[in-house]
Parts: sequence; C-alpha cells; structure tokens
Amino acid sequence: MNIDMIRAAARRLEGHVLRTPLLNSPFLDEVAGRRVWVKPECLQHTGSFKFRGAWSALSAMPDDIRKRGVIAFSSGNHAQGVALAAKMHAVPAIIVMPSDSPTLKIANTRAYGAEVVLYDRDSESREEIGARLSTERGLTMIKPFDEPEVIAGQGTCGLEIAQQAAELEITQAEVIVCCGGGGLTSGIALALEADAPDLRVRPAEPEGFDDVARSLASGKIERNVRTSGNICDAIISPQPGEITFPIMHRLVGPGLVITEDQALTAMAHAFNRLKIVAEPGGAAALAAALFCGDQIEGDDVIVTVSGGNVDAPLFSRALDMLA
Repeated sequence: MNIDMIRAAARRLEGHVLRTPLLNSPFLDEVAGRRVWVKPECLQHTGSFKFRGAWSALSAMPDDIRKRGVIAFSSGNHAQGVALAAKMHAVPAIIVMPSDSPTLKIANTRAYGAEVVLYDRDSESREEIGARLSTERGLTMIKPFDEPEVIAGQGTCGLEIAQQAAELEITQAEVIVCCGGGGLTSGIALALEADAPDLRVRPAEPEGFDDVARSLASGKIERNVRTSGNICDAIISPQPGEITFPIMHRLVGPGLVITEDQALTAMAHAFNRLKIVAEPGGAAALAAALFCGDQIEGDDVIVTVSGGNVDAPLFSRALDMLA
C-alpha cells in the first residue's frame, strides 16, 4: 500500500468522481476557536466518500473477474458505493447489510440495482455470510476498508485536500477524519505524507466505539465491546483493519472521541452554516473540531464530512439541537 497506488487510482477515478471543495464559515470558526475547513464528501456520488474506493476497486479488476460480479458487506455507504460502481460497470452486485441499517441506505442500495442480503449484526457474521455467497456465486469480495485498492481510492480525497490546502496557503493543520475501520483515514494519511507532510491526520470516533483511538494509544489492535447501539452507524466497525492499522499507527495523531449529541449538533451546524446534509457518523470529524478544541493544535483544522445518508426523522432530531 503506497502513494503510487493512490496516484494510479486517481487516474482511474478522473471523470467518474467529484472533486469536492473545501468550505468555510465564520460562524463555525467562532464555535471552534480556529478556522475550520470542511471537505464535504457528503456531496460525492451516492452521498459519501465510499464511491471513491468502490470505483477504484472495480476499475482495477481484470475484465474476466469483474464481469462475474462483486459482493460487499456494509452498513450502507460502502454498500451504495459498490452498488453504483457495479451498475456503471454493468456487473452484478450483492450487498450484505445489517438489518438495522438506516432505511434510506437499504432502499438506495437496492435502487442502484444491487441484491441486498440482510443480517443481524449482533448474532451473525457478515464475513461468514459474504464468504459463503462469494464461493457459491463466484463473486469477488470488495471489503469496506481493509482492501488496498479501496484504500487507494479513499486516498484520492487526501490528494485533493493537499492541493486545496496549498491553494489556500494552509501550510500546517490537523486533518480530522471520520473513522470506522480506517480506510479513509489511512488513505488520506498516505496521500498527505507524500504531498503535504505538515498536515497531520487525526481520527474521530463516537464514544463507546473508539477502537482506533484505543489501538493507537496501546500500539496494538483493540476491539470494541459492542457492535451496535450508536447513531453513528457509518463508522462503527469491530476493530481497525490489519492493513489500515499499521498505516495509522505510523502516520496519524491521537484519536478524538465525540458524543452522540455532539454529532447531532455538528449536523445542525453543517446544515445551518454550510447548507450541507451530514449523517451522524459523517459529522464526527466536524463535531471533534467544534467540541474537542483543547485537544487540537494550530490555527487551521480541516475536517471531512464523510457522508450524508441520513433518515429524515434523525435529521429532524439533529436540527432540533439548535432550536
């Protein structure tokens, strides 16, 4: 896993993914006590950064393997990314999703043409289900984060951040990334190591599901006790990846942990001040910038809003936080 793979992915993604901007609001700056630059990957195809990794993985496959079809497991954003990328490549896709995934994410995945297989995340193993279906149907697994070509695709977001920061003359900053298994975090970290080494990545996670923060602190992979029960569903993974963790351990700073209420409040701020829709997990980095300021260094902070696929009742609950 290296910068050359990320640059190669960027060439394959050109013309297929959106180059999302860096947004700023003086109102958010005031809350955070520093300048906050928001990378709204919620505006990406399928409403999250996951399309980058999905397109990267599919486009890197040999034609004879890709045409057999692909399979993935996801709570929703990777699901939609793979489903759309498969549709655009005219190949079949099966997505294994938790039964408690947001209704919008399940519906969208099916709308992109994928076959959805639901499972109970507390009593069933998505890995076992995926492996069985992959063998039975001859499908290629696209893992949500612990897959080199997926990480390479997510790393293209980091290439954009490095270029945009240079354009804004931001030479030093912490880059806070919403973090589940670490695909986006490690990909961005590799990109910044090459193109903007004075920008330091920090992972943001919900409390109770801070496996990456604890793993970084201990120097070894730590697991979460629970696998469900938080509104930040998009970034709840059992543990960091075997590929992603060594990258994060080498390159990223200490993890930041946010509460559900902070995620909801950040969603409301993002909508009110930037006119973008964030889901709870996708707002974790912004929440960290706004509410964990004593743990952040420097005058500038760059954050990813990694996804915006949220059901209407939960979004309404978020907006009520500032009512």
